Amino acid sequence: MIGDVPDLIAKRALLTPHAVALEDVRAGRLIGYGELNERASRSAALIAARGVAEGDRIALLCRNRIEFFELLFACAKLGAILVPLNWRMPPAELDGLIADCAPALLFHGAEDADAVRALSAPPPLIALDGDYPALRDAAVPAPSRDHWPAASIWYLLYTSGTTGRPKGVIYTYRMALSNFVNIGTAIGITAADATANFLPLFHTAGINLHSLPTLIAGGRVLVLPGVDAEALVRLFEGRRIDTFFAVPTVYQTLLDHPRFAAAPLGHVRHWGCGGAPLPDVLVERYRHLGVRVCNGMGMTETGPTAFLMDRDDAWERVGSVGKPQLLCSVRIVGFDGRDVAPGEVGDLLFGGPAVTPGYWRNEDATRAAFTEDGWLRSGDLARRDPDGFYYIAGRRKDMFISGGENVYPAEVENVLCAHPAVADVAVVGAPHPTWGEAGRAFIQLASGTLPPAADELRSFCRSRLAPYKVPLSFEYVREFPRTSAGKIQKHLLLPGERPGRAAGR
Repeated sequence: MIGDVPDLIAKRALLTPHAVALEDVRAGRLIGYGELNERASRSAALIAARGVAEGDRIALLCRNRIEFFELLFACAKLGAILVPLNWRMPPAELDGLIADCAPALLFHGAEDADAVRALSAPPPLIALDGDYPALRDAAVPAPSRDHWPAASIWYLLYTSGTTGRPKGVIYTYRMALSNFVNIGTAIGITAADATANFLPLFHTAGINLHSLPTLIAGGRVLVLPGVDAEALVRLFEGRRIDTFFAVPTVYQTLLDHPRFAAAPLGHVRHWGCGGAPLPDVLVERYRHLGVRVCNGMGMTETGPTAFLMDRDDAWERVGSVGKPQLLCSVRIVGFDGRDVAPGEVGDLLFGGPAVTPGYWRNEDATRAAFTEDGWLRSGDLARRDPDGFYYIAGRRKDMFISGGENVYPAEVENVLCAHPAVADVAVVGAPHPTWGEAGRAFIQLASGTLPPAADELRSFCRSRLAPYKVPLSFEYVREFPRTSAGKIQKHLLLPGERPGRAAGR
């Protein structure tokens, strides 16, 4: 047992049994740590009674709710592997995930009952809004694991797939504790903190930023079924949130809410952002409200916390994702595999105990994801300035070469986002007879604006970018295809036009 992880929720229940662990904001329901541990123990007994053993998978298809965390800790007590499924996927895609992980049971919420009925070969089902509460409460807790092997699998998260078929990222107990250290030390999570849980729980941010670390620390997690600007604003108005993490689209949604700017935002100790590039203009808009949005970067495969901007530098280093956190090691390498000099762009590699050991039953993908000496290939291009701050240039697969010059779309997108008519933008390299490739910008207009003329947009870009970086064409979209993390799926914008496009997440 040396080196194992003690039963975290049982330990927390022993230390602070009466402290509130979870609050269902919509229903006003409170669950203390002692009750959460009791429910997890009973759920573990319920699962075991159906023949589930250590290493078996338990699938879960539901919106954000308290029962998710009951089952997360129940699986840990039993040694089963939780598999949160993406409720945004149609049944045909869910069939593929179920075939890949072969769950022994599938728990589901009422909102997803129709999707479950449409599955081609569902495992045995338990309805969270049906029999589950009675079955759980009737189960008699049995002795379960009081220690969790640090290297064993706790749950699987299927990547949302910006270009290819989703892969099951393995999450271990060591990764969970390492992420707790990485994010917890960066923003100072304590038992006195409350955080809002609204990002989808089939995504790493929904679990790990900052819900699971807050539960480990003994704080309170305020659970919302999903992104609800009105509910979030009410929490801000009530000074209920101490730490906040969201993707850029949520930050924009809050700005659009009529009462958000007048809310007492100073109560929030830390504002974190990740999951997609954070436009400079969004940082500035929050600066006008006195809010320091701390940009960060990580991957499902890194636990996820890798980089995070320090609060004191958030306004002075706009565009940076900060520095690698405590248990995260990074390298930036060139094509020869050697570290590049500060200021040079290269491939970003990750190492450390928060990095996944690989993909579920996918040796080829695991082998391709790591270098021969064990560094995780992020697929991102990055640079480091002389002071040790890191900047993401974009995805390696997104970079294109125009007239012999490297173009990093993230830089161009950041400029276009500052145009008042642009709500969001994606720049891709399109085939060009003279230059090889040239930029094509897909633009989502800001509400109430008319499409600017192409010459206006080119002029706007030319005043801020080198000529070869300026897109040659502009197209308008009503909305972008996105992953569950809010990332734009660029491969769907120019299907089949770009030869040699590599498959990835």
